[in-house]
Amino acid sequence: MVQDNLNTHTRHAFYRSLPADEAFARAQKFEFFFTPKSASWLNMIEIEFSALARGCLNRRIATQAELRREVLAFF
Repeated sequence: MVQDNLNTHTRHAFYRSLPADEAFARAQKFEFFFTPKSASWLNMIEIEFSALARGCLNRRIATQAELRREVLAFF
């Protein structure tokens, strides 16, 4: 039985709430990234997204393929 407040911060959370085979299957769908607890890394990401928005995404881009090319070329 799945709890409404399933904590998905670790793979172990699945095993506390689900049968082992189902927990394993669901845990395989996630890739966990552990980020610093301080917020300074968010500032760096916000700066990168701002630069991307100003330098690349400030106009209409017709197709997803063109958008992909533009973003990859920007970075």
